[in-house]
Amino acid sequence: MAVYELKLPELGEGLHEGRIARWLVQPGDTIQEDDAVAEVENDKALVELPSPVSGKVIELKVSEGTTSVVGDVLMTLEVAGEGNVDTTASKPQEQAPQPEEKPVAVAPANKESSTPELSSAHEVLATPGVRKYAREQGIDIRQVTGTGNNGKVTKEDIDAFKQGGTQVAASKSEDGQNAPSTQIHSLDDGETEERIPLTMIRKKIAESMARSAYTAPHVTLMDEVDVTELVKLRQEIKPLAADRGVKITYLPFIVKALIAALRKHPTINAVYDEEKQELVVKHYYHVGIATDTDRGLIVPVIRHADRKNMWNIASEIDDLATRGRSGKLSPNEMKGSTISITNIGSAGGMFFTPIINYPELAILGVGRIVEKPVIRNGAVEPAQMMALSLSFDHRMIDGVLGQQFLNDIKSFLQNPRLLLMEV
Repeated sequence: MAVYELKLPELGEGLHEGRIARWLVQPGDTIQEDDAVAEVENDKALVELPSPVSGKVIELKVSEGTTSVVGDVLMTLEVAGEGNVDTTASKPQEQAPQPEEKPVAVAPANKESSTPELSSAHEVLATPGVRKYAREQGIDIRQVTGTGNNGKVTKEDIDAFKQGGTQVAASKSEDGQNAPSTQIHSLDDGETEERIPLTMIRKKIAESMARSAYTAPHVTLMDEVDVTELVKLRQEIKPLAADRGVKITYLPFIVKALIAALRKHPTINAVYDEEKQELVVKHYYHVGIATDTDRGLIVPVIRHADRKNMWNIASEIDDLATRGRSGKLSPNEMKGSTISITNIGSAGGMFFTPIINYPELAILGVGRIVEKPVIRNGAVEPAQMMALSLSFDHRMIDGVLGQQFLNDIKSFLQNPRLLLMEV
């Protein structure tokens, strides 16, 4: 029998670390190739880590809650055939008796020699953004003491090191600032505060939201659309959807209306290349659908939504949302969108100011549908009114263009039969 070391693989392009959320196996368990052995959380999703080999679990090298980088050994397995560990080197070899050595006095080491040997850069736990920041500041990240979770180097650590604050960083670590557990602090008058460490997904959400809000000057247009005909149409096709095993919501219609409007205003389906000062127009339509999960907001993507019919889009939205909430989405299913939709109506909301899914240029917010009185041909009639909120990057999209785009979305939703001309 041989020993196989299971190392943390790259879970997606640009994903260099992951937190072991939960072990699915224990020492002594026998597993088969492709069996899930752990749930690993990165800054995009919670994914299951499969075993590339069959064998018996010998040891779990890291505990739950530990953040590991790509290449770290997570567990060892006993496997048939060849492993990837040379066990012969670890076996003691018989050696001839050596003459007893006399103790030799060693001079005390100076401060420089007492400094531990620096690890290679890839062994330092830090996000790609922090590594880039360290390079920009001319700092060797190997010399920086990390104060984040599990010793992760943060931007603040880089700043402290640059200012000669290595001792401060070390003291933070000694004070337990990198402990991942929730902490309760007692204040005066019997009041308490609870400090809850952020998950990797929540940290990424905070970072993305702040970058979008502070990079792209947001403008939000709020409007209403009469969707009485759309409500009737959805009711008519519900039995057909049930026969197909499809859950039909308003989102597939909104996706189609969005794409139809983008065809009339292609410069909205774009990104702004700040470095080259160019507008990059996307002549394909990958629509992100913001989805609420227990771990935070994720944005799975319907790729080439313009090539799919209403049934396919409805099925894909339901599938992506279901797998997203259970942490089964791959990182590739949550990137590459060209424009996004976020729906607050399902939670009872109406108008709001959605944050752009940067570097996209716009995001459409959908509110709830309410019955309101409207005037048609001089008579007051009840109508089903849907709230819409369109946020866009004012650097690339002027207010008139934004309103024209929103007007076209409204026209397709108000008369959904027009969408037949866009299929």
